[in-house]
Amino acid sequence: MGETDKWNEAAKYASLMNTVDIVVYIACIGLAWWALQAFRFDVLLKQPKGAKAIMLQILLAIGLGHLVASFFIQYLGLSLDFSRMF
Repeated sequence: MGETDKWNEAAKYASLMNTVDIVVYIACIGLAWWALQAFRFDVLLKQPKGAKAIMLQILLAIGLGHLVASFFIQYLGLSLDFSRMF
């Protein structure tokens, strides 16, 4: 296996992992948005249907989705690294 083949293999692996990361982030943000729809924002906010309330929901979904996706991506990375140890 030549040096170029090793770099091509590494580039393919990195590209695949980046694609997986993007899909996981989008899926987790979507799941967080879906889950936040069950929360009663009308109890806490003055105008629950206003633009500020919707922006708050979007930001909460992004933040929560990012946390969940980061957990799964780190878990996936650690488990793949762990399997290479043996």
